[in-house]
Amino acid sequence: MSWNDILSATALEQAGMIRARAISSEELTRLYLDRITRLDPTLNAFVSVFRRRALADAHAKDELVRSGATLPTFHGVPIGIKDLNFVRGSWTRMGSRAAMPVFAPIDDRTTASLRRGGFVILGKLATSELGALPILEWEGRSPTRNPWSLGHMPGGSSGGSGAAVASGMLPIAHGSDGGGSIRIPAAICHLYGIKPSRGRVPNPFWKNDRDILYTCGPIARSVEDAAAMLDVLAGLDGGKPHWAPPPPMSYRALLGAKVKPLKIRFTTKSAVITTDPEIAAAVLGAARRLSELGHHVEEGSAPLLLVDEFLPLWQHVIGDVPLMRWSRAEPVTRWLAEPGHALRADAMVALRRAIAARQLEGYNQADVWLTPTVGIATPTIGQFAKLGPEERFHQGGAAIAAFTAPFNVTGQPAASVPIGLTKAGLPIGLQVAGRELAEDAVLAISRQLEEAAPWRGRTAPVGAQA
Repeated sequence: MSWNDILSATALEQAGMIRARAISSEELTRLYLDRITRLDPTLNAFVSVFRRRALADAHAKDELVRSGATLPTFHGVPIGIKDLNFVRGSWTRMGSRAAMPVFAPIDDRTTASLRRGGFVILGKLATSELGALPILEWEGRSPTRNPWSLGHMPGGSSGGSGAAVASGMLPIAHGSDGGGSIRIPAAICHLYGIKPSRGRVPNPFWKNDRDILYTCGPIARSVEDAAAMLDVLAGLDGGKPHWAPPPPMSYRALLGAKVKPLKIRFTTKSAVITTDPEIAAAVLGAARRLSELGHHVEEGSAPLLLVDEFLPLWQHVIGDVPLMRWSRAEPVTRWLAEPGHALRADAMVALRRAIAARQLEGYNQADVWLTPTVGIATPTIGQFAKLGPEERFHQGGAAIAAFTAPFNVTGQPAASVPIGLTKAGLPIGLQVAGRELAEDAVLAISRQLEEAAPWRGRTAPVGAQA
């Protein structure tokens, strides 16, 4: 087996190789570290790399393999952590020169669960400032670039995660999602990403998360990798489930269950944007494919979520971030945060619940909804750079997240599935959203689409050239 074969394997396949001693974790870690050295100066997906620490951890994991110990699912497999989360012994800067850097003596709850899952942490991955927008461009720092086209954005705010996996610098990555920040880079980088239901994954920072918009999840090259990582994050594979009622079996096991015909509705229409015709056509093609597979598929009208309804919820999230020197923040971040400081938490909880109740009346008319993940053509680097803060939010953030943000308000599970490339060679993502706590339906549809139109054979140009 060649090194290229090993690097093109899924994270679960790599874990199997380590168990079988076909490759050591230390060898695999060195392979990825070498790719990071070659590719990241161009892509800027990492904000820090833990070379010495990662190799020491991988060596220790190889000793465990030799000892015959019981090993966790992803034992010895490399991963990266988004720079909004704490990794013990490292700095967290939250994508911002305005944030007071935090040196973490311990892992947060998300990172701790990934360690329990056996991962070797290679470094911290780039995010937009505070995760506020799906645009990874900053004053005084090179932008993060898309491996499919260096002149285009990778999406965000988990854009470093998307760029790292799409280029083959990692086999799988951690992301977080408050308005689409897992699904958007997954779509734009031709990957699979899933935002679990509210309550599935514990909040990293020990907050009461029954009304929080954001949660953590995987960005991966296969549905099975993502499901297995979701098992780890949700405490179904090591740890214990969070407050939401647990599924009947692990998410990975659910992939093997027989899929019954589901009631599916699709739409390519939005009150915020006009969907790009190529993207709309790809969504219609995916809907037809699912109809051919036996599902009851029809076009529907999704409930409206206006930008002005979502805006105060997001302003409160950004304005509530501690340890910030706000005068040093990016103009658009300050524009979001300043009114957010004055918004009361109880008022925002009531607002979110009211909007969610209205939204769910419409979304509960089907088992699954299909939409574009990102309905506009992939933005180019610098496309929004000259806009003022309000225009940058509306024309950049709100337009990119037009289809994804509603499911953060409702708390429903939603994934982005690769469904092809545009004529320009840029990825298109299909959003698959299920009922509350119905990851099983989202994963089932995702797996069927993966099998009907495999996407792993398509490789980003930057990764293919490495």
